[in-house]
Amino acid sequence: MPDLLVRLYDLPENTAKIKCQQEGVTIRLAIAPELHIVQDFVEKNFSKGWASEATVGFARSPVSVALAVENREIVGFAVFDATYRAFFGPTGVLESHRGRGIGQALLIEALEGLYKMGYGYGIIGSVGEALGFYQKCLEIQTIEGSVPGVYKGML
Repeated sequence: MPDLLVRLYDLPENTAKIKCQQEGVTIRLAIAPELHIVQDFVEKNFSKGWASEATVGFARSPVSVALAVENREIVGFAVFDATYRAFFGPTGVLESHRGRGIGQALLIEALEGLYKMGYGYGIIGSVGEALGFYQKCLEIQTIEGSVPGVYKGML
């Protein structure tokens, strides 16, 4: 699947974050002491590669990893400005917590983070089967010729 382009200066209000907070799910940026917890969560529930990307997010200042936390447990995450500058992803929400708006809240939180870093546009890389999700959440444009894009030759 191709990469997507997002206008960061025209993001929708993060109403999903408000809904999550009302349901007891906090959406926030991670802090340095949480690195090992996030690495373990991402590797256990998603992949080692995604855990590597999250680790890079912790090397940024400010940290470029957003978390969804419920009852002091991580239920979702989103990384930005890690794989490549201005890129969003990877992101994931525990299967048991999907359908509650957590993914959308994390997406907008992370894209707002990119905007605060000074980017006017963000790139969602290689969206795969999640295209419908992004179309539902944002006004996006497909970047023609972006397959395999920056992932060409990746191990």
